Order: sequence, then C-alpha cells, then structure tokens
Amino acid sequence: MYQTWLRRVVKLGIAMAMAGGLVTAEASMWLQSASRDYVYGVDDVPEAPVALVLGAQVYDDGSPSPFLAARLEIARQLYAAGKVKAILVSGDHMDWGYDEPGAMWLWLNDRGVPAGRIIEDHAGFDTYDSCARAKRVFGVDRLIVVSQAFHVPRAVALCRHLGVDAVGVGDTTMARFHAPWWQASLREYGAADKAAFDVLSGRDPVFLGRPETGVQDALLQG
Repeated sequence: MYQTWLRRVVKLGIAMAMAGGLVTAEASMWLQSASRDYVYGVDDVPEAPVALVLGAQVYDDGSPSPFLAARLEIARQLYAAGKVKAILVSGDHMDWGYDEPGAMWLWLNDRGVPAGRIIEDHAGFDTYDSCARAKRVFGVDRLIVVSQAFHVPRAVALCRHLGVDAVGVGDTTMARFHAPWWQASLREYGAADKAAFDVLSGRDPVFLGRPETGVQDALLQG
C-alpha cells in the first residue's frame, strides 16, 4: 500500500514538473518571438522620444550597482547621440530609505544629462509596472527600453503588449561578471512565467496613480 502511494506521488510530481517546464518554455518562446525584431545596439537603434531605464539594485550609500550604472550609461549615450530627448528612470521607491529612481537621476545629471530631461517614476516595482506606467501614467507611446541584454526581450515584449511602440537596447558589458550574469539570466525563466501571468491577468500596476506630465514637459523643451 505504501509503495503504491509513493509511486503515485512520484508520478504526480514528475507530471507537475513537466507541466511547469512546458509553461516556462512556452512563456520564454513568446517573449523571444514578440521582441525578436525590436532589439538593437546603441548605434543602430531607431530614434524615439524617450528612453525608459529599468531600475536595479542601489547600494546603501545611494550609488547604483554596476548593472544599473551600465544601463544608465547606455541611456546617457542615447541622449548624447540625439537618439532620445528625455529619459524616464523607473524603479523601486517602496521604502523611504531606498530610492532607485533618485539614484538614477543623480547619476545621469552628474554626467551631463540636464535635470529637465530626466523624469522619475517612483513606482516601477517590476518590469510590467514600469511599462504599464510609462503608457498609462506618463503618456509615453514610443520609447527605447534599456536594461541588460538578458532582460530586454521581456521588457520589450511587455511594453509592446501594453500598447507602447517599444524597441530595446541591452547592455552586455556586465557579462564579464560571469556568476551574477548567468544567475540573472537563469532567473529570466522564472520571470517569463510571471510575465505570462501579468499579461493573461491584465492586472493594473501595484500603484497606478494620476497622470503625470513630466515626460511631455521634457519633450516640449525642444
């Protein structure tokens, strides 16, 4: 009796693992397919009004982590090359003492991007929220989304699903940090499942809030 029960449990576990793996594979393939024609390098990416920089870790001293700094450097290059006219920095500011958008704003401004061209989104708690809020709160219809190369396909696919004409540029310089790069790349498989859930559920961002004119104000500067 015990052996029969154990075999059933093992078979059920195997079936559930296979089903979960199939869902992850399907979600990952969707993200790659939806973004395949929309990922570029800094030099060949089409111009857009806005660059959307997705947040990442900020240290206790307020400085961006190397991964986040690499994203910001791409945005700085896009602005310097005239590829974008404004930069929307979107990240986590759930706790008062932890402020990704504020750190991103300071980094860009310290490196020559005018203050009026940098707009902060303090409720970009994940990729889906950042893309949704870019459209629904900041009124952005077309943008270049910036992150690491392993993350950009998901970001582009989500933005486009949410009605934003998005292309992406992904940083590859951080691949020199082999262990964290591959760990983050592997986490994308789990993130693909979440992206599929977000799309299928059509959920609102954690915090939607009222419309903000910061992007339009920046673009009106010419």
